[in-house]
Amino acid sequence: MAEKQTAGRDNLGDFAPKFAELNDDVLFGEVWSREDKMSAHDRSLITVASLMTQGVPQLEAHMKIAKQHGVTKDEMVELITHLSFYTGWPKAWSAFGLAKKIYTD
Repeated sequence: MAEKQTAGRDNLGDFAPKFAELNDDVLFGEVWSREDKMSAHDRSLITVASLMTQGVPQLEAHMKIAKQHGVTKDEMVELITHLSFYTGWPKAWSAFGLAKKIYTD
């Protein structure tokens, strides 16, 4: 079962309450919890892949979530290696820096 998220409310609840609600209740509450349709492990791989292609800062947080969802170091390395040819070498280097930090903690 996906962990209850409060990041939206914690970070933006006072400033953007509707966005915070959608983040916590819909995205993480409803979509991520549909494990009968797709496992949290697979959702994490897909999410990390998408964020890596975009080169956004949320990649680090989702790599940590992926590790919690059972994505192994070897799976993460393979994901980044595979995507390096599609998303670009610099993004792969950045992703490897994050993954190395997360998976050696």
